[in-house]
Amino acid sequence: MKLSIGKAILAAALMFGATTAHATCLDDIKKAGVITSGNGLLGLKPFVWKNEDGTYAGFEWDMFQEIGKRIGVPKQDYVITEWTSLIPGLKAGRWDIILSGMAVTQERVQGAGITYSRPYFLLYDFVIVKKDSPIKTLDDLKGKTVASTLGTMDSLNAHALADAGKIGQVQDFNDFGAPFVALRNGQVDAVVLDQATLQGQLETMNDLRTVGEPLYYHSKPEWADAEAKADYVLGGTAIGVRKECPELLAAINDALIGMEKDGTRQKILEKYGAWADYQAKLMK
Repeated sequence: MKLSIGKAILAAALMFGATTAHATCLDDIKKAGVITSGNGLLGLKPFVWKNEDGTYAGFEWDMFQEIGKRIGVPKQDYVITEWTSLIPGLKAGRWDIILSGMAVTQERVQGAGITYSRPYFLLYDFVIVKKDSPIKTLDDLKGKTVASTLGTMDSLNAHALADAGKIGQVQDFNDFGAPFVALRNGQVDAVVLDQATLQGQLETMNDLRTVGEPLYYHSKPEWADAEAKADYVLGGTAIGVRKECPELLAAINDALIGMEKDGTRQKILEKYGAWADYQAKLMK
């Protein structure tokens, strides 16, 4: 009898261990019935914002819902945070993914130690000023103060301008609205941020204009070789996933490929005025 009981306990322990060992991030998310994303963009049109009735809107919210449906998770939700805490929060398990306008870079992949999906949107920057600004060309920026957002590729572009002596200094802020508030208050002379952020700002701040040609994203010199070997176009925003969750990443990529093939991604971007021909090719 004791031997039989012992065998039963051992069998149960082995079964529990096997179940635990084979549990995956995607399994856990499906069991919970909800997938969460860290969000450092809330309120930034056309990415994502909250309506008066408490519902979300924006092309990233529509994509989030579509991806959730395609990977078999009925509910999607955000955890609102500061931009600079998105990657640390993901690694700590505070949210399941990052779907928050984050450009994939090899510095983030290799340096921060997370993985990314295929891109779903391509960003580039503009130098943005008020319409009545005396700044007419990029040459007029010499000695001027420019605002951007801390920890972004936009900030990297702004600091590259400073390093080249084309502007005076950069003030980095923790979100994407503060640089425009600083511009309006006269604290800075210009803003360097992406075209979609500008599009959203124009809805409430229509006294803005751009200076010069678009500024495409460039890697830091120490990451140039790695970026040249990457299979994505630099500036593409992608979904961040913990390295311990390869099956979740695969499911998200399958969903994105499906959305690409059936035109869903294009339809969502068109809905929010964010589609352009250059969005068609996000992989090299």
